Amino acid sequence: MSKPRHAIGIMTGTSIDALDAALVRAVGHGTDMRVELVRTVSTPLGELAPGLRELATGRPKDAREISRLALAFGELHADAVLELAEGELAELELICAHGQTVFHAPPASWQLLNPHPIAARTGVPVVWDLRQADLALGGHGAPITPIADRVLFADLTEPWAIVNLGGFCNITTFKDGTLEGGDLCACNQLLDELARELLNRNFDDHGEAASRGWAQSELESDLTHRLEDQAAAGRSLGTGDELVEWARNARDLDHSREDVLASACAAIASVIAAHVRAAETVVLAGGGVRNAALVAAITERIAGRATTSDQLGIPVEHRESMAMAVLGLLCADRVPITLQNVTGRADIPIVSGAWVLP
Repeated sequence: MSKPRHAIGIMTGTSIDALDAALVRAVGHGTDMRVELVRTVSTPLGELAPGLRELATGRPKDAREISRLALAFGELHADAVLELAEGELAELELICAHGQTVFHAPPASWQLLNPHPIAARTGVPVVWDLRQADLALGGHGAPITPIADRVLFADLTEPWAIVNLGGFCNITTFKDGTLEGGDLCACNQLLDELARELLNRNFDDHGEAASRGWAQSELESDLTHRLEDQAAAGRSLGTGDELVEWARNARDLDHSREDVLASACAAIASVIAAHVRAAETVVLAGGGVRNAALVAAITERIAGRATTSDQLGIPVEHRESMAMAVLGLLCADRVPITLQNVTGRADIPIVSGAWVLP
């Protein structure tokens, strides 16, 4: 048996609230590797969050501001690695850092990060900028996690679906030996914007407000059509797909705040249910799992086939950071991490990722 390899994956989502890092132990190479979680850490973005959010929403910043933000963000990554490694840096094969997506409209995409402080302070190789090789070959650069899901959820009996309830909902499906995936629709991006507009909060904590409301058929139908149009487009979602205008107009609707939020949860759930019909097991992951109203709406529509990644030993908030660690190891093994039938890139073998060596 090959010697176990240790890697750290780091991810920040579109909610721009925390940096999640996961240390994994892997045995084997390529897509046959078996992975187990060692430990995780989540670090609040703190004073960096407003600047990252402003950049992600298109607010102008000069080169000085952006370069300082990227540097400080890299330093925060290094802090997280040093905390997570607990003095065991020598055991690490690599660190894989996704960076913060501040713009995504293929063929252009930007995952902001200065990775050099990570390598300099840890002495560990860093792989980052995972999407650009795919984009250069005409792909959408997203989603990139399906192949990692195949590794992380190798014990599931097919057909299965992994549903990531992130800023945008994306799914990975595996049936008859075929791995597929794609973005579906706005999810937490929309729900969080509604919370800011209606509740004056950054998010609806645990879906408490939505849980007090009732989905209104006309609202649910209107929003479902908009979300289904996103799913039907067959492309990666990003800048401009957040349905910000719909959310900003929500305060003028003749419905309670709670009913609007409940209607949004119902619409998202309806789109998800329509796209996981073939799966016998549906695994929910991502921050949206903590929204009880959203999970209840999904569960109601898929007749009890839902479970969470928590129940499979993969914390819902760290499925993506674990996936980053797996993707980093696959890059080291020179395995293409994007799939032509998922991202739409040209059918040319590629190895993704840029490396910073200490």
